[in-house]
Amino acid sequence: MQKTPQKPRVVILGAGFGGLTAARALVNDAHVTLVDRHNFQTFLPLLYQVSTAGLAADHVAHPIRGALRKTGIQFRMGSPISVDHKNNTIKLDSSEVLEFDYLIVALGSATADFGVPGVTEHALGMKSVNEALTIRAEVLRRFEDLCRFEDDTIFSISVVGGGPTGVEMAGAFAELVRGPLKHDQAHAAAHIKINLIEAGPRILPMFSEKLSAHGQKDLEKLGVTVHVNTAVQAIKPRKIEMKDGSSLPSEVTIWAAGVQGEPAGALLNLPLVNTRIDVDQTLQVKHYPHIFAIGDIAGLVGENGRMMPMVAPVAMQQARHVAKQIKRLAAGQELKPFKYIDKGSMATIGRHKAIVEVKKLRLVGIPAWYAWLWLHLFYLLGGRNKIGTMADWTWNYLTFDRGNRHIMDSL
Repeated sequence: MQKTPQKPRVVILGAGFGGLTAARALVNDAHVTLVDRHNFQTFLPLLYQVSTAGLAADHVAHPIRGALRKTGIQFRMGSPISVDHKNNTIKLDSSEVLEFDYLIVALGSATADFGVPGVTEHALGMKSVNEALTIRAEVLRRFEDLCRFEDDTIFSISVVGGGPTGVEMAGAFAELVRGPLKHDQAHAAAHIKINLIEAGPRILPMFSEKLSAHGQKDLEKLGVTVHVNTAVQAIKPRKIEMKDGSSLPSEVTIWAAGVQGEPAGALLNLPLVNTRIDVDQTLQVKHYPHIFAIGDIAGLVGENGRMMPMVAPVAMQQARHVAKQIKRLAAGQELKPFKYIDKGSMATIGRHKAIVEVKKLRLVGIPAWYAWLWLHLFYLLGGRNKIGTMADWTWNYLTFDRGNRHIMDSL
């Protein structure tokens, strides 16, 4: 009697877009254990709306166990601290040791300071719910300080980085000031200045020049001062120093200038290229054929000679690809190289203001704005989060108000 082949044991590190997608894709073909330091997944594309009082924090977080319910996938809350490559085991900070036949590293990314002094000490990042709540609290606390005075004191908010995250955050802050804060205390709101700082010649460089210019024009209509060709030298308390010798007052500085591979990846004793794990075109880690890396932490070079962009679509496509590769390995078949299908880019600047570029299709204004809204709502995990987000967005749209203007940090 022929024995049924035993399913391989797969351990996945990280429950972001890539890790969760890989786990679901392998549910019928492997014994899967998913590991994450949090017991929830954060929907990073909407995190900036928590920072700008547009959404409640719990609407962008979904419990991982809820997402895995009735799948048979095991979950462990913890972080990897070491890997035994000889015995194919990984040790977590909980002291638990997990055995695996295949390991998928999907640890994501962390804020990159590019060696700029003062970023860690004096700027706020945008990679977690806690950081988003801290930004919201800092801005609203300074607004309350302004409300005490009737003079011409200026409060400056600076967003460093002209990519989609920086643009969306600057636009959302501008709408917060022009709407809810103006209604709360007009004099104080009138003395809030918002800067967007980009080192390159234009914001949103992944879009065509025409759409990039359209995005900058929309931001400026909202009252954002856009600084291009402006490289940051150092972040100081209440000030940003530029490489050309100039400086800019900044009470709150938000760093959205870029990301790097999650530093926890260095603990796995795997080859790195810059801060990302070095992989072959099959997404296997070089010299470790039983280990794969996907998403932001994977240092895969695309056809254009550059590393893959650190965005959710890349992570999700790589996750599905790796799941197929593990099935092929179990069947003794040859592996295939990963090919990324770029489905386009989109960014929202504010109410009825967005840009979408999918190959030769380019949308701006209301159609692009609705496309952005519905796509993000589609990928948001959990029915409760979808309903809550729709309720917040509807309230914000109809009333020009934002009901999440709470100062709820640890102070």
